[in-house]
Amino acid sequence: MNPKYEAVIGLEVHAQLLTDTKIFCGCSTKFGVPPNTNVCPVCLGHPGVLPVMNKKVVEFTVLMGLATNCVINERSIFARKNYFYPDLPKGYQISQYEKPICEHGNISIESKDGSKKNIGITRIHMEEDAGKSIHDQGDSTLIDVNRCGTPLMEIVSEPDMRTAEEAYLYLTKLKQIVTYLGICDGNMEEGSLRCDANVSIRLKGEEILGTKTEVKNMNSFRNVEKAIDYEIERQIDILEDGGKIIQQTLLWDADLNEIKPMRSKEEAHDYRYFPDPDLMPVVVDAKWKSEIASSMPELPERRRDRFISKYSLPKYDAEILTSSRELADYYEKVLKVTSDYKSASNWVMTEVLKVMNDEKISIKEFPVTPGKLGNLIKLINENVINGKIAKDIFPEMLKTKKDPQEIIKEKNLVQITDIKEIESVIDRILSSNQSQVKEYLDGKEKVIGFFIGQIMKETKGKANPQIVNELLKTKLFHAHEHD
Repeated sequence: MNPKYEAVIGLEVHAQLLTDTKIFCGCSTKFGVPPNTNVCPVCLGHPGVLPVMNKKVVEFTVLMGLATNCVINERSIFARKNYFYPDLPKGYQISQYEKPICEHGNISIESKDGSKKNIGITRIHMEEDAGKSIHDQGDSTLIDVNRCGTPLMEIVSEPDMRTAEEAYLYLTKLKQIVTYLGICDGNMEEGSLRCDANVSIRLKGEEILGTKTEVKNMNSFRNVEKAIDYEIERQIDILEDGGKIIQQTLLWDADLNEIKPMRSKEEAHDYRYFPDPDLMPVVVDAKWKSEIASSMPELPERRRDRFISKYSLPKYDAEILTSSRELADYYEKVLKVTSDYKSASNWVMTEVLKVMNDEKISIKEFPVTPGKLGNLIKLINENVINGKIAKDIFPEMLKTKKDPQEIIKEKNLVQITDIKEIESVIDRILSSNQSQVKEYLDGKEKVIGFFIGQIMKETKGKANPQIVNELLKTKLFHAHEHD
């Protein structure tokens, strides 16, 4: 990015709320059902029907407001946003306009270099989703209205972000919060989290905002970052060539990695907002607000800090382990069985996450229960098995879902800690490898690795490594004296 410019970025994020039913009627919100089946006269906007507010939607939105340090307005009202589009059967969308439910919040993001920044949240409000137009069936456009009336929460940021990376971090943080709260699954690919970016640029040090464009159609976190970067560079090139930025809506094309204009904002809609006459104001009094607040789970940042202080974990470990609520829960369940915090962290971060990434599964689908993983770590610490054998047992646990103890028994993998037994193996190896013994005595200390390999081979990896090391060094030391 040209250093004489800075970007000004604000994000509008729509999160689909995880309620069983729609915002103003009893229709199911289930995803993936046949088109036009989750519908009723209310969400189809038939004349004479009355919307009834879904209480869960209010509670979820207030929870998000509290988690992002917002002011929760005691009274908020619904408005009709009027526009005509084939997938909007009513001819208007119920949203909140002048009096949203949450305002003036913020969240903190942390860059790779450790610097922190607060991003303001202008407002969070409730609204209903529109239907879906499908354009890939020949020449005609088909309409699926299943999504009409699905509850959404819109989170509008202040224009506080200056780079595409900051926008990416902000969005990632939002996803982490909504999934911790259990109010949205945060899946951008399936459209349950959607993001539009408002982007403008100005000369560094300028106070006045430049002309902004709106970028849509970004369906992954990385695409948001790529699209914003592309748009910043596009605007800089135009200004450097003496051109002017025009206010327009742009679509990101992820296949071509470029932006295309959708429509210019000059003929932008006048939505003619007015208060919805069918819906009462939403009143969140102090009692209800404190009831909602009491269901607040431990949020990611606080949980990360607790993992650092309580379990003495490095910040890096704690950040990865608390990246999702389910992963953090899994780790803490492992600790119900073993108190070796660091080993538990290492196993979850390497072995568990590797399988999850390779198999593309979530921690909920992971075949080894936290209790069984805790048992495995405990068996290493109790010297029943060594770390090398544990690494062989783990794939068996994945495959068979058996307890580690069962696998150890079946395969006779118990660690050999009997000193006499290990001694006799060492003696045999040393006497049959005299040339290597001589190399060691001549100062080639690396040969010790060869001896350990031979001992482990003979004991099928079951000899206790510490005992092997100590005995081997003692015997080689005595051989040195006799030399």
